Amino acid sequence: MRQPVPVLEPTSAVACCAPIADPGLSDDEAVATAELFRALGDPARVRILHILATQTDEVCGCDLEQPLGLSQPTVSFHLKKLAEAGVLDREKRGVWVYYSLNHEARRRLSDVLRLGRRKGL
Repeated sequence: MRQPVPVLEPTSAVACCAPIADPGLSDDEAVATAELFRALGDPARVRILHILATQTDEVCGCDLEQPLGLSQPTVSFHLKKLAEAGVLDREKRGVWVYYSLNHEARRRLSDVLRLGRRKGL
């Protein structure tokens, strides 16, 4: 015959964890960050972001075809998605369009990438 398992009652009211120091993102910050992640949901867009983040000047959309190995219509599609999400700034110069990483998007991405870092690491 099985014996019933005794239920243990807590013996003290000690908190199990340290209090949370940072309350987290505001609703607006969370929405903006989610939009950034949605825009980066494709490997080609992540590669575009990397290329633009490592350049000192704006980059013409036509110059992205060769390093990405994608056709002009495909590159334009991805650039449009990133620009619509506010990740890229675009400037039309004649028939060419030049792109750069939006400063606010750069800040949001930088903040997100720092989330996992702890002091002393």
